[in-house]
Amino acid sequence: MIPSVLPTYARAPFAFERGEGSWLETTDGRHFLDLGAGIAVTTLGHAHPALVEALTEQAQKLWHVSNLYEIPGQQVLADKLVEATFADTVFFTNSGTEALELAVKMVRKYWYEKGQPERIEIVTFSGSFHGRSTAAIAAAGSEKMVQGFGPLMPGFTHVAFGDHEALRAAITGKTAAVLIEPVQGEGGIRPVPDQCLKGLRDLCDETGALLVLDEVQCGMGRTGRLFAHEWAGIEPDIMMVAKGIGGGFPLGAVLATEAAAAGMTLGTHGSTYGGNPLGCAVGAKVMEIVTAPGFLEAVNRKAAALRQRLEGLVAVHPEVFEEVRGQGLMLGLKCRLPNTDVVRAGYDQHILTVPAADNVVRILPALNIDDDDITEAIERLDAAASAVKGPDA
Repeated sequence: MIPSVLPTYARAPFAFERGEGSWLETTDGRHFLDLGAGIAVTTLGHAHPALVEALTEQAQKLWHVSNLYEIPGQQVLADKLVEATFADTVFFTNSGTEALELAVKMVRKYWYEKGQPERIEIVTFSGSFHGRSTAAIAAAGSEKMVQGFGPLMPGFTHVAFGDHEALRAAITGKTAAVLIEPVQGEGGIRPVPDQCLKGLRDLCDETGALLVLDEVQCGMGRTGRLFAHEWAGIEPDIMMVAKGIGGGFPLGAVLATEAAAAGMTLGTHGSTYGGNPLGCAVGAKVMEIVTAPGFLEAVNRKAAALRQRLEGLVAVHPEVFEEVRGQGLMLGLKCRLPNTDVVRAGYDQHILTVPAADNVVRILPALNIDDDDITEAIERLDAAASAVKGPDA
């Protein structure tokens, strides 16, 4: 008999009922150190007092009215995002997947309005992940995600990650945009080198293709800058944001330049819940904290300390780990043994990590993780690695 909850997840055999900072407590009273942050979502840890206050204050006034009316909180958050980024305008969604759907529509409408409706193709990359909707799985194109869900939405051209010649060859007179994650998350914590992002921006400028960045996982301070593309000194035309922007509350957004968004006029897109007062109240507070003086400097300091300790872990356990990847507090341990074994061994040590493709274990702590918790994390990961390789290794 099928369970009442559709069985599409391989869930760990425990449940959490409360959290504080970087720690979670199970229903049976066990405490786990959280290095997954809900897959890069709980930007400021669990039950951050400022986020609780912002949500509670808004919840006591107004939950939902729909986008048939003006929502002042949307304007507040949109202004913060526009002020801090390349963008001229913002549309709010509930998730990264919804952000992808709008990004695709925006790109195609852009070319339609310019009198080139044939430019519908979007170039994407192997190892990418852009969500689970039909458009999102078509964009990623991996067999694991698309098998059994055909026919797929047409209009996506897939290029091998890092293959510059194939990328240039893939751009034709029908190309509308290039879509890329500055750091692949699900794909195994694979950063796009700064020079490659610069080259990609130049290529898009040369061919007229729009550059769309998926910063759903790597954005909102995760890499030590507000958005990962800032390290390369470039700007996209359109950017997808979600996960960390809500600090745990469902919230996403599409940010765009005025030119890229010009075709999205009255009635071309909508959302019942997107940008509701609750989500925007929390998102505005997250933005306020993450952009405050000194916050990202602290992220980079902690990231350097954590990476150094992880490099030491690789040196101590060469049978288990191959290398450390990533940027900021978006790090990955490339494993020699099965990454799922490492994650499960972590459960025994009461530490949470997240598996990814390419046999990588993701390390995605809260951006404000305590220094003592970093020390504790290394000790627990060390114990997990020892358990995985066994006493005779």
